[in-house]
Amino acid sequence: MSDEFMSAQPSTIVAVIGAGSIGVAFSLQFAIAGHRVRLHDANNEQIQTVLRRIKTSFYDLESFGLTDTTIDNVLSRVYLATDIADAVAGSSHIQECVPEDIELKRKIFEQLDALAPAGVTLASSSSAIMTSEFAADLPGAERCLVAHPGNPPFLLRVVEVVPAPFTAEKTVDQVCQLIRSADLKPVMVRREIRGFVFNRLQGAMLREAYCLVRDGIAGVDEIDRIVRDGLGLRWAAVGPFEAADLNQRGGIRRHAEIMGPAYAEMGADRGQNDPWTPDLVQQVEAERRTLLPLDQWEDRVRWRDRRMMAILATRRSRSA
Repeated sequence: MSDEFMSAQPSTIVAVIGAGSIGVAFSLQFAIAGHRVRLHDANNEQIQTVLRRIKTSFYDLESFGLTDTTIDNVLSRVYLATDIADAVAGSSHIQECVPEDIELKRKIFEQLDALAPAGVTLASSSSAIMTSEFAADLPGAERCLVAHPGNPPFLLRVVEVVPAPFTAEKTVDQVCQLIRSADLKPVMVRREIRGFVFNRLQGAMLREAYCLVRDGIAGVDEIDRIVRDGLGLRWAAVGPFEAADLNQRGGIRRHAEIMGPAYAEMGADRGQNDPWTPDLVQQVEAERRTLLPLDQWEDRVRWRDRRMMAILATRRSRSA
């Protein structure tokens, strides 16, 4: 890296290992937020397309008024590293974005742990593989965890932060702070589980969607339309628990009383036995009432409706 590059940029340096879709999207988001990025990929063809892909996504963001910076500022913060050691040099955080291959991740994390000075956090963008499966035996295991973004992170602003049992609390704090500084929202996953939360939720819907097609209940386009124009429109405003809470006067407890048996039967159709027990419903209701007292329920319903109206208005204006 040149002295000019070092002196002209902010102080935080993020190394991104892997220039696939996640690596490039993460690099763009970090650079937009003002961080310096040192991006490396062993595949030379991937590296050769990085700047073009960054420009394309940036100009799309700019056309929708979703960034206040310039492409020159962004590109000045992105350095294409020649190898992993070059990428790691001077970095305070390393974001691994290689393919979902456990042996590859083990190899990369061994290299990163050997190269990166103490105090540098090592995060994987893994979609399903847990940190315990590729970093448990490393000398610096306590600085390793998963930071799994929605794809692309410059649009889906949540990042699942998943510590392993051996991950130090300081590591979690540092990574969450960095994520927030990049205008992203860290979501703590309390313990390791394959697929974490994002992909377990996504996978549950995909499994049922495949079954509905297999069983001749609905076609691919019909299912996509139900999600896009129905469930997806609602979920763009609220999540599944809040959706259930706002769908029934009396809140989520009343929703569980009315719909719980039906959902249990649907699960049984697929060989699942995960009933909403009274204790579980009570726990969920308590969390929802902390977030939204029932005396504010009607105002929140109107807020939800207005959010969906705004989305529909945007769709209409873009299709006109």
